[in-house]
Amino acid sequence: MRYLYETHMHTCLASACGVSTGKEHVRFYKDQGYTGIIVTDHFFGGNTCVPRNLPWEERIDLFWRGYEDAAEEGQKVGLDVFFGYEQNFEHDEYLVYGLTKEYMKAHPEIEHWTRQEQLDEVHKAGGTVIQAHPFRMRDYMDIIRVGELFADGIEGANAGNYQMDDARAYAFGKQKGLLMTAGSDNHHSPAPMLFGVELEEKIGSAKDYAEIILRGGPIHIHVPEGRFEMPDWERDERHFAWHLKADETLEALEKGPWT
Repeated sequence: MRYLYETHMHTCLASACGVSTGKEHVRFYKDQGYTGIIVTDHFFGGNTCVPRNLPWEERIDLFWRGYEDAAEEGQKVGLDVFFGYEQNFEHDEYLVYGLTKEYMKAHPEIEHWTRQEQLDEVHKAGGTVIQAHPFRMRDYMDIIRVGELFADGIEGANAGNYQMDDARAYAFGKQKGLLMTAGSDNHHSPAPMLFGVELEEKIGSAKDYAEIILRGGPIHIHVPEGRFEMPDWERDERHFAWHLKADETLEALEKGPWT
């Protein structure tokens, strides 16, 4: 038996780009047959809706509202809900799993961690880091930064990506032997397309999920058939131009680590 989990989603209570509340998400995922969800709102380096001028502990309380709203509804309807977050650096973003509210309140330096510090400190706390949508290319970006050195794995598939983005990520992950996950990057339920991971054991916390990642799986990617096939994308001139720009950045990635 396998258990289906959402690993990447946002609520309107903590992500400025979120549309649905945690409760709305929970009811939708329950109807779709998911075992559980991990709420990963945008942290303070990214598109958060938490005011930056408040005291640190108050900011953390506000940031956790999206997860807590979902968790309350999850208890009512029988859907497991866990906490994570997504941190942005220079348009390379990372999903962090396994930290508690108490830990975050006690460590305000989290907001200013480098990529390497984030990985090291999250590991010390028993958590894990996954790079989100590593080959996503958008018109506001000047370069793709594949942060494999600063994560325990990558999202091989993200429902918010173009298919080409996922085809590139999956091929890269297979070539490098990286652990890969999948998530919907869902901001609005009901959503037109959902991804996720299938686990061979039922988890009871985000730290349980982190432990599975840290031991190398098994994690089974839940995506539509054919998602990793290279699409006929040359007809889309804008997408073609973005990925030419992406190709030009890949050589730089081989020159060594960056922080």
